[in-house]
Amino acid sequence: MRHLISWEDYSADEIRRILDISADLKKLALEGNRPPILERMVIGLLFEKPSLRTRVSFECLANQTGGSSLFLGSDVGWGTREPIQDFIPILTSYIDCLVIRAKNHDDVVQASKYSRCPVINGLTDLNHPCQALADLMTVDELFGGFEEKKVCYIGDANNVAYSLALLACKLGARFSIAAPDGYQFSKEAVDSIESNSAAQGLFEQTTDPVQSASGADAIYTDVWTSMGQETEAEKRKQDFAKFQVNRELFKHANDNARFLHCLPARRGEEVTADVIDSDISATIVQAENRLHAQKGLIVWLLTEAT
Repeated sequence: MRHLISWEDYSADEIRRILDISADLKKLALEGNRPPILERMVIGLLFEKPSLRTRVSFECLANQTGGSSLFLGSDVGWGTREPIQDFIPILTSYIDCLVIRAKNHDDVVQASKYSRCPVINGLTDLNHPCQALADLMTVDELFGGFEEKKVCYIGDANNVAYSLALLACKLGARFSIAAPDGYQFSKEAVDSIESNSAAQGLFEQTTDPVQSASGADAIYTDVWTSMGQETEAEKRKQDFAKFQVNRELFKHANDNARFLHCLPARRGEEVTADVIDSDISATIVQAENRLHAQKGLIVWLLTEAT
């Protein structure tokens, strides 16, 4: 039985197979064909944090493939009413796959140890692997592959950035992140990204947005202040003021470069409206691909993973 806690645990071949399944299922869906490949299976959604794309995409993919979903919020008492070694084995004896959106990464790691079905990390403070899978699916669709492509990330080296860097470099893409001092990847994170890269020299970290954006095929950003960081909002606005994605920055990217954002976005802060609302923005198809990428992931976990 396999889990998806982080892309560190997966080979490039396994990831490519998941993306191939995702692409095939997206093609079928766009043709109006939704095969019941998960018929009578139940996906549990155990969420500690609010969600739009993660929750709705998993609920929809369950229904589209002939299965069902079960949303579990704070009322079920995870971590409060009973210990994890009781809660998780019982819960996972009822369902076929469990998606967890948690505040602390270690809670998902611990849950996977007690689980009786595959566990998927739907977001933690350290990782967002499902978002990264949809992101790389989008890059593949836009540019026809990953090798020789450059993904530039402007902003905080957060959970989204880490999963994206890990997956991009593992699949052979170049990844460059520009972040202010104090908001960059730790040495431990850099070591992990580089040790998982398909080749040397794919990863770059800098404090210069222009350097990072130069020659980029995709420029990606995220909000400067994430959930749980609201007390830091004013300081972050000052620290990231020179790290906005705008038309001037795009002049340094490739001519056919596209804009990516995991959403929600704050126009006028991390990105200008004339970028995110323009024809260079791929954010809508990127968000749509959460559905298709996760569909491929669950199908692989439940039917092919060994």
